[in-house]
Amino acid sequence: MLQAAKDTCFSLRQTLRCPGGRVLDLRRPQVMGILNLTPDSFFAASRVSAATPDHTDLLGRAEAMLQAGAAVLDLGGYSSRPGAEHVTEEEEMQRLLPAVEAVRRAFPEAFISVDTFRSSVAAAAVAAGADILNDISGGELDADMFATAGRLQVPYVLMHMRGTPQTMTTLTDYPDGLVPELVRYFRDKLAALRAAGVADVVLDPGFGFAKNAEQNHELLGRLRELELFGLPMLAGLSRKAMLYRPLGLTPEAALPGTVAVNTMALLNGVSLLRVHDVPEAVQTIRLVANTYSSTSP
Repeated sequence: MLQAAKDTCFSLRQTLRCPGGRVLDLRRPQVMGILNLTPDSFFAASRVSAATPDHTDLLGRAEAMLQAGAAVLDLGGYSSRPGAEHVTEEEEMQRLLPAVEAVRRAFPEAFISVDTFRSSVAAAAVAAGADILNDISGGELDADMFATAGRLQVPYVLMHMRGTPQTMTTLTDYPDGLVPELVRYFRDKLAALRAAGVADVVLDPGFGFAKNAEQNHELLGRLRELELFGLPMLAGLSRKAMLYRPLGLTPEAALPGTVAVNTMALLNGVSLLRVHDVPEAVQTIRLVANTYSSTSP
């Protein structure tokens, strides 16, 4: 299985080629800041009001993240928390597209990612100024997503998940083991993406998506096993239940745990941290980098 996975690898690349000839360099880890245009995201403080015509809240938060060192802003209009309410395509568009346009106008050099599993929303968002597609479903919830990403020629974040946000907590049985499942999944999905003409891919193992707490922690310690694909990895661990529930806490109290697991992720090869708290993530990256440089022969 490992050889078959290697045979489907993209060429080793740690940069993402985005619209307009801009390149996002992931040879050194970077931060993706979360901007949730939803009323029901699990961490209430991450919810951004997009209701005002001048987008004051959105642009203020985007500016703060960029000034703190975020390389990418990730905008989403459909909450993917476990048990999230279903949102229609029309409502997702109404939340997301004006926000993408506003951020692009205000910050023309920013890298904008859109968190969507719908190909129609992805295409409209790229037309509005988005650079990167972040698909939690790996193309499973929209059969046209891979072809759309190939046609648009934008980087694609390929995440592992089973089911939907409404059903994924019941789909955590992996008879052959979690990591072998991820290797097969990424192998097959990467072959399909390559056939669709998608050139730049980031792997996201999908912490918290169709995985229980024990599986999430196992995966965190085994991320290096996914390096055989030769692609950058994203870790979305920020304030998740795997951090706060075992300690009897809430998402609001999970920042120290987030810093701890983000450090582990960086030490295990992750190139992009998707977070709610940008300054802390930037500091974590710098400290890990300084430790490595000070101990290098």
